[in-house]
Formats: sequence, structure tokens, C-alpha cells
Amino acid sequence: MVYVFLADGFEIIEALAPVDMLTRAGVEVKTVGVTGQLVTSSCGVPVNADITIDDFDFYDVEAVVLPGGMPGTLNLENNTKVQSTIDNAVTIDVPVCAICAAPSILGHKGLLNKKEATCFPGFEGALEGTRLSENYVVTDGNFITARGAGVCIEFGLEIVKKLKGADVAETIRQQIQCK
Repeated sequence: MVYVFLADGFEIIEALAPVDMLTRAGVEVKTVGVTGQLVTSSCGVPVNADITIDDFDFYDVEAVVLPGGMPGTLNLENNTKVQSTIDNAVTIDVPVCAICAAPSILGHKGLLNKKEATCFPGFEGALEGTRLSENYVVTDGNFITARGAGVCIEFGLEIVKKLKGADVAETIRQQIQCK
């Protein structure tokens, strides 16, 4: 199961575009409401999460997705269960995926040290020790990072590629007419 963590102030497209791409690939996905069952995006759109953080159990995690947005990123970073989920994902070697401001969470934990990564412009300082990339989406080992909302489909397809292979990602790319 891929878990996409939602906290009040999250960037809606950065969360739901990867959910869409993963679902098209046949990957089971659940959204996790960190700040409650009903989570309000940064643009004010309420989203009903599949489960709340209180109901989340790590046992079947295949990947973790952290959308950006403000103050969503800060709300994710300040949650101890999100923090322990990231630590557990790294320990069992499953992908941890973060877009926009959310790579800063990984940077603050030192997880991107000596890794190649990217983030929304202005958050580079949180990625100290990271080899910053000019690419919009970057995979280094089990870390997938992306710049922002404008590349959320690419971000989602990169997660699909990691979990299901390049052929599946390319098939979806063609189906949705993404160049």
C-alpha cells in the first residue's frame, strides 16, 4: 500500500495527481489525514482522507508520499507519527517521495545527505549536504523528490516507475497524453 499523508495546508494537486497515477497503475493507495479525517488544502478545498493518522499502521507500507504546500509541510513535519513513518520506511528500504516544500522534511532529518534531490525554490537551505539538481523530478535510491505542482504528474509517474516499472509508467503517460 502507498500512503499519501495529508495535513491542513497541503497542495491538493501534489497529493491527488500521484494518487491518480498510482491508481491507474493498479497500485493500492490510501490517503492519511494527519490533521483529521477532513483535511483542508492550501487553496481551501476540503478532502476526505481514507483514514486518519490514528488508524494508520505501518505493516503494509510500499511507499510514503509527502505533498508540499504551506503550512501543510510544517504540519507533516511536526507530527511524530509522520516522522516515525519516514524513519521506518528508510529502515525497511521503501521509497519515500516528497514534492515542493516537503523535501525539506527529509533534509532536516539528514536523509538527503550526499543524495541528489530537488525542491521548490527557496527551500534549498533545508537540503544541506544534498547534491541539488536542476531537474524537476529526481530519484536517488529510494528517495524521489520533485519541485512543485507543475510537475506533479511527472512526480506521480516517477513513483509508478519505481514501483511498477518504466513500461507501466510510459503506458500511463501515453494514455493521459503527457509528453
